[in-house]
Amino acid sequence: MTLGISRKTQIEELKKEFDELRVEKEALLGLIDEAEIAENVYNSNAIENSTLTLRETEKILMEMEVSRDVSLREVFEAKNLARIIEYLRNKNNISELNENFMLFLHKMLLENIKSDIAGRFRNDNEYVRVGTHIGASPQKISSLIKGLLLEYSSDNKTYFLDKISKFHLEFESTHPFNDGNGRIGRVIMNFQLACIGFPNVIVKNKEKLNYYFAFNEYNESKKTKTMVDIVGKALTESLYKRLAYLKGLKIITLSDYAKKTKDKSSNLFNSAKRQSIPAFREKGVWKIGV
Repeated sequence: MTLGISRKTQIEELKKEFDELRVEKEALLGLIDEAEIAENVYNSNAIENSTLTLRETEKILMEMEVSRDVSLREVFEAKNLARIIEYLRNKNNISELNENFMLFLHKMLLENIKSDIAGRFRNDNEYVRVGTHIGASPQKISSLIKGLLLEYSSDNKTYFLDKISKFHLEFESTHPFNDGNGRIGRVIMNFQLACIGFPNVIVKNKEKLNYYFAFNEYNESKKTKTMVDIVGKALTESLYKRLAYLKGLKIITLSDYAKKTKDKSSNLFNSAKRQSIPAFREKGVWKIGV
């Protein structure tokens, strides 16, 4: 599936504006990235059924006490994923995306959690199932990952969002690790975007049913439409947010904007979800720059 021309044009125009405004504003963009880490960690872990709330994730990352007993595993899941995101902030060379790089990130992710499977692909008789889908045979994983990396690096014609979405779908379909595939896959997606000058995107936990559907759609028919739409909307949202700050706009909630403009809230929120207005979410709240 190729991204619709309107969305493609929208992204190209937003990227051009972003590149023009970001000059000498790296400090501001760095602050936005830092502020998003907890939200990124929360959503990615919640998709994998972590019970931590966003506020609890923030407290754990700030070394603050959480008001309830949480498992040590969930604490390390939050801290380790945040460490990976921080580590990748200063890396934007696509040539680094290889098997060893993936294994290194996986080792960081499962450190102090499952050391016996950290930093290695599945082997021997280690099979995994996600819903009704069974991951690739352990004996084929290395060759499949090598092929996926080669296909991605050698394809200079396919639109970048189509490439990245298909890579993500293939990576998750292969399910190379015993644990941590989803989180590593989403980290790699953001690394791929960063390598071509785009900001991070956050796949929201609230939208995970559609995200899961995208994998089912691909596994059953090799269609990428839903995943391309998810990543495309996440990217426009990320760009709208950064542009609002780069322009020095006043950030208000979409609810307050509706009162101010006397527009119907339902129409505005539907437009925000479609990304047909420059709205974005912070901590799950829809906002807009005015």
